[in-house]
Amino acid sequence: MLQTKNYKFWFCTGSQDLYGDECLAKVAQHSKQIVDELNKTGILPYELVWKPTLITNELIRKTFNEANADEECAGVITWMHTFSPAKSWILGLQEYRKPLMHFHTQFNEEIPYDSIDMDFMNENQSAHGDREYGHIVSRMRIERKVVVGHWSDPVVVGKIASWMRTAVGIMESSHIRVMRVADNMRNVAVTEGDKVEAQIKFGWEVDAYPVNEIAESVADVSMSDTNALVDEYYDKYEILLEGRDPEEFKKHVAVQAQIELGFERFLEEKNYQAIVTHFGDLGALKQLPGLAIQRLMEKGYGFGAEGDWKVAAMVRLMKIMTAGMKDAKGTSMLEDYTYNLVKGKEGILQAHMLEICPTIAEGPISIKCQPLSMGDREDPARLVFTSKEGRGIATSLIDLGNRFRLIINDVDCKKNEKAMPKLPVATNFWTPQPDMYTGAEAWILAGGAHHTAFSYDITADQMGDWANAMGIEAVYIDKDTTIRGFKRDLMLGEVFYR
Repeated sequence: MLQTKNYKFWFCTGSQDLYGDECLAKVAQHSKQIVDELNKTGILPYELVWKPTLITNELIRKTFNEANADEECAGVITWMHTFSPAKSWILGLQEYRKPLMHFHTQFNEEIPYDSIDMDFMNENQSAHGDREYGHIVSRMRIERKVVVGHWSDPVVVGKIASWMRTAVGIMESSHIRVMRVADNMRNVAVTEGDKVEAQIKFGWEVDAYPVNEIAESVADVSMSDTNALVDEYYDKYEILLEGRDPEEFKKHVAVQAQIELGFERFLEEKNYQAIVTHFGDLGALKQLPGLAIQRLMEKGYGFGAEGDWKVAAMVRLMKIMTAGMKDAKGTSMLEDYTYNLVKGKEGILQAHMLEICPTIAEGPISIKCQPLSMGDREDPARLVFTSKEGRGIATSLIDLGNRFRLIINDVDCKKNEKAMPKLPVATNFWTPQPDMYTGAEAWILAGGAHHTAFSYDITADQMGDWANAMGIEAVYIDKDTTIRGFKRDLMLGEVFYR
């Protein structure tokens, strides 16, 4: 897996000195305990770091600027234990440049009915102090995540953990570099887009290289390295000869092994984390990259077909956000191919010519070599499998000319009803929420693409939080969607985001 930084999050507690040193000592004690207990849960994907209580303009500003400068700090979680006058936070918030969470909690879970007095009331004012702080953040129009609930509640801890992954996605977005091998598929609209505006909005660098420059890197891979990787393939995957000569089959597989090694070395040398290819411009490559791309995605690279750099970057982003997730079910580029419109069995068959990430596979993964009419090259080897059942999200980032829109659709992935022995590609089958007809209509109304960045492991809320942080429109298609309401949301978006 491509590595990211060893990120941490800072926990900053707000207070003031009206109630004396004893009160401040308890504030510090309580916030330290919360941080320790949160770290012990094993739920948080990143370490939470306690910071001294913030009570003055100077200290708040200094702490936020230190967070800006710390490369390992991926965000700050703020909590007002007592009352913290909000004007003290203005300069620090103005200068802060990283993801922000407002954790609206309190130290005690229950009101201590028998012992509560004014000292307790003065000391435990989160219901009071967090509103003062929340007001100034809203007035300053600062994007942040608000999580409400007691810090010991596993549901609340899960929300913090979810936001942490989004925050790392926000931080890493500016480090995503996409290598375009050749250009977009000719005359296709939705895979195009404003690459300069994407760099301004998301931090993505999208660069083009002549296909033969990367083909030279492939040609430089030694026979011994290629054969070693082929041996790894044969150990790891089922080999489906289907009547082909074993030696001829192995030569086709070796081409993909050489492509995988050549592409990966080129990407590492040039510091790219995502790649796009195009079957119409393969230069000196002997095959359209198939198995090679699938393996690169499995290692954490983003990919988009036919030059679709937006999908490539989004797949990389989603792989960053799910890195290290326990029991992750997988993330991949997918494409809407064909419908099943039988009543009660509606859904969309997802596939592509070759390049579906094996992280989403369930059951055996096999290698096939089959002719491919597109690309005008020799038969490419590819991994074939069926995908897992379960909930997922399909996302499409589109360029509307004057702005970007992120479309997020909750989908229910199901088993294929029957085997498809003549279809030599990996597949997924899902029904969009709220149902096939409403989901498809809403997707088309929103301008969604046929390529998607898909994940079993990310929620719609996480991707919406990322879009909000990027300052772009997010539209949701889910169990609550109606076409009337969805059209209204699109019209409001046209006004707000123009």
